Amino acid sequence: MAARNQASHDENGRQDGTISKRADSRHLAALVLARGGSKGIPLKNIKMLAGVPLLGWVLRAAIDSEMFDSVWVSTDHDEIEKVAKSWGAKVHRRSPEVSKDSSSSVETIQEFLRCNKEVDVVCHIQCTSPCLHPSHLQEALKKIIEDGYDSVFSVVRRHQFRWKEVKEGSDELTHPFNLVPSKRPRRQDWDGELCENGSFYIGTRDLILKENSTQGRKVAYFEMEPEHSVDIDVDIDWPVAEERVLRFGYFGRGVSIMFCRVSRCLTDGKVFLSPSGQDMVSFHTRDTTGLRRLQNDGVEVVLLTSSEDLVTQSMADKLKKMIGCEVMDVGEEPLKDVQSVVEKKRLDWKDVAYMGNDPADATCLNLAGLSAVPADAPKDAADSAKYTCRQAGGMGAVREFAEHVLLQKEKAKTQMKQDRIDRNNF
Repeated sequence: MAARNQASHDENGRQDGTISKRADSRHLAALVLARGGSKGIPLKNIKMLAGVPLLGWVLRAAIDSEMFDSVWVSTDHDEIEKVAKSWGAKVHRRSPEVSKDSSSSVETIQEFLRCNKEVDVVCHIQCTSPCLHPSHLQEALKKIIEDGYDSVFSVVRRHQFRWKEVKEGSDELTHPFNLVPSKRPRRQDWDGELCENGSFYIGTRDLILKENSTQGRKVAYFEMEPEHSVDIDVDIDWPVAEERVLRFGYFGRGVSIMFCRVSRCLTDGKVFLSPSGQDMVSFHTRDTTGLRRLQNDGVEVVLLTSSEDLVTQSMADKLKKMIGCEVMDVGEEPLKDVQSVVEKKRLDWKDVAYMGNDPADATCLNLAGLSAVPADAPKDAADSAKYTCRQAGGMGAVREFAEHVLLQKEKAKTQMKQDRIDRNNF
């Protein structure tokens, strides 16, 4: 099993996709191909799915698997690059030659390998498989690392009888490929067939460069459950995909502390003047209830005020009493102050949730395991966040993000229980 990973950070505080892993001399790289020219759904790879960019679901699973030396996104689009970096991935800017509609995945992977000569094994993860879990990657990679396979790909078991297609106007008759009609089996009496589900393909450098394929030589498959085999390209539309990912997707490990900006997150940014000349701001009860729910579930809440916002800063004592949490004054760049708290509590950024609504919050939004901005956040902040709320600041956005955090915590607990069951039984 892999040791706990620690992603390093670049000069802007972002995770740079470099990940320590299990004891193995080969360099294992995760690679997600995310071209900007999607025809069916424009910029599908970064379209929000249950509040998270589609790309984010697979990057979270890859990083949390703790199996890779590096995690990459290959793209030709600036917006996709920004999202990829905000989720902790490195970016390979693919050339125009492999960015055409006719370009194959293998050609793009080969270009990546030629540009990154340290990589020995590539795990090509499909962006359109948002129900991928770290455990799937861990088990599949064991076949490469421990069992000596050259390639491994994901499959799902299907119970579907296949028949030959007959073209219109043809005199041919159809016939079954995998069925004897007179001996039609009951579902429970038939093992079904293994079909590629497109979640991932793992292959060695030598195989991919010399044989132009991610499948070959000593090859194995990894079987995934049907509920995790979601392919948005083929068999599912966006609303149904959201329902599926909310039920079966991977939501991370959960967080233990949440930092939340008061101005324009807990408030709407408006300042009211009373007849007596006092400045006043308002809070939505939904938001304060959401913060209390986090506290009741064991998540520490720290509200952030700024010396530039004198109104909310002057209300620090009232906020402490009203919500029962710490209120901390931060500088123009909040990273230094927040980082000191994270280090003091001996936490990793994966254990942190952060909500902001200002370009100055971008670095913290990048680093935090869970991060969010209200619907009315400026673009610089929104590009750095992992979740974009449907509600605006001061209008329920904090409650919405709090519920997202709680959902992820519950999903993480459920997954941990299931992992223990699987280990004990198998």
